Amino acid sequence: MSLIVFPEALSTSVIVFLLMASAVTSMITATLGAGGGVLLLVLMASWLPPAAIIPVHGMIQLGSNSGRALLTRHHIDWKVIAAFAPGVLAGAGLGAWLLVDLPAHLWQLSIALFVLYLCWGPGLPKASFGPFGVFIASAITSFVSLFVGATGPLVAAFIKQIHTDRFRTVATFGTAMTLQHAPKALVFGVAGFVFSEWLLFILAMIACGFAGTWLGLHLLKSINNRWFHTAFNLVLTLLAFRLLWQAAGSAGWLG
Repeated sequence: MSLIVFPEALSTSVIVFLLMASAVTSMITATLGAGGGVLLLVLMASWLPPAAIIPVHGMIQLGSNSGRALLTRHHIDWKVIAAFAPGVLAGAGLGAWLLVDLPAHLWQLSIALFVLYLCWGPGLPKASFGPFGVFIASAITSFVSLFVGATGPLVAAFIKQIHTDRFRTVATFGTAMTLQHAPKALVFGVAGFVFSEWLLFILAMIACGFAGTWLGLHLLKSINNRWFHTAFNLVLTLLAFRLLWQAAGSAGWLG
């Protein structure tokens, strides 16, 4: 039996930095509702091997979101989650079956524009937030998540349309993302990714993220719903602009 160690691809200084980043980004998500997961993805992409970025980030986010869901369990909207869960199975199942190479700029552009619409455009019809609407949103984002790893802002923007209470938004979003990240272990494991090589790193990142979540939820108590939703919209808007910039780069529009 081989000894479980930190991956050789990362130096000690990089590991320490990423552990600290896990705590800070989890605190950001717990306080502002979103943003931490994408920021951590950007940081991890600077040092992790390309093949490891999405599966390892997915497992870390599974742990981080599970911790947030656990700490806010009394605020979860279980009706939304009941409709969201089947969509995860449908979207992840289709994605695992196809395993296609999706054009990056197409999904980056689509996600960014829809996030901006949900934040600043007219509200969607009420029927969009019923069980069928939640199921469709879950299926689409779960499918895309397997390939681009950047659907958190879209799920967050969708859920924020349903709730005005900041704790209910954070709790329901955390639970939804827990469900969405869960299938990645199976899908990437079947595809051949060796998670055991990254196990200690993933567990350490999750532990640091839990500490950051605990601190972030205490900070959340000190702000009101109006301030939270203003900050939430601004964070999502910045993430959308980042996706637009990435889309332009992926498509070669920047020259």
